[in-house]
Amino acid sequence: MLAVACFVAAGCGSGGGNQGQGQEPAQQTIQINGAGATFPFPIYSKWFDEYHKLHPNVQINYQSVGSGAGIRQLVNQTVFFGATDGPMTDEQLQGAPGKILHLPTVLGAVVPVYRIDKVDAQLKFSGRVLADIFLGKITRWNDPAIAKLNAGVTLPDTNITVVHRSDGSGTTYVWVDYLAKVSPEWKSKVGVGTSPSWPVGVGGKGNEGVSGLVTQSPGSIGYVELVYALQNKINHGQVQNAAGEFVTASIESVTAAAAATAATMPSDFRVSITNAEGPGAYPVSSFTWMLFYENPMDKTHAKTMVDFMRWALTDGQKFATELGYAPLPTAVVQLEMSALDTIAVK
Repeated sequence: MLAVACFVAAGCGSGGGNQGQGQEPAQQTIQINGAGATFPFPIYSKWFDEYHKLHPNVQINYQSVGSGAGIRQLVNQTVFFGATDGPMTDEQLQGAPGKILHLPTVLGAVVPVYRIDKVDAQLKFSGRVLADIFLGKITRWNDPAIAKLNAGVTLPDTNITVVHRSDGSGTTYVWVDYLAKVSPEWKSKVGVGTSPSWPVGVGGKGNEGVSGLVTQSPGSIGYVELVYALQNKINHGQVQNAAGEFVTASIESVTAAAAATAATMPSDFRVSITNAEGPGAYPVSSFTWMLFYENPMDKTHAKTMVDFMRWALTDGQKFATELGYAPLPTAVVQLEMSALDTIAVK
């Protein structure tokens, strides 16, 4: 699968990001361009297809190029909307030509994926062990720290190949945000960001690229959004949460991670739910966001995308679970409906 994908509701069109004719949707075909995160690409593809069935004159083009590229294109106004799994920083927001809104769309999980020949067991990982693997401190699969967590599993005395993202990535942001919370050494040496300076490993572009490298490389470990692990049938491990439980990523465990945050959601929706407190919470969970200018130049596109978002936040949520995402909490949807009213459509 290509790391850069273009999804169009009815064939790839050439509509510009912010250049519209100002006519009503029923009078012309409306083509809207967006770009960004690969994490939500499967659900966005489904949504754009289903929305097109309801509104045949609306075509939404989305390039799955990574959160970093999506943010850059939005700031440069070469697309109408962006998408990211890591909230924009204050500096990025200040550098944009207008106020940008973050609107959560669904919840997802980032999972450790691995290929160890002759080992089919679902391995258990603590945050410290994962951090030490990605720091290059744990280099072999039968290391005592891994073996201690996986009693009864015969681990081979083979090298570990670390696979990470090569592009600016919201999936990476979620992964390292978790590692920084559970490993002081990771926090001080690598930190949090969409494009960290990796101590070790090889890079793949997009969730697709990391999935492909892990599948092809015996002894490898990487991280991808859950749906990519499921679609590619790659082994993915349990991760220890803040309550000390080893949890498998699922709709229920991601929902549990968001439960506490939903009641205290900040007004700008920029929030981290990694290493969430509470039983059953999967610790590498995250919201994913669409990004819009509050006062966009193209009001026809603005009106169309506000209508799309109202559909995605309500009827569209029913498609989330079949693709491995968790629907948004009702309280968050209610807050977003109010936020959508602030987007200038006239």
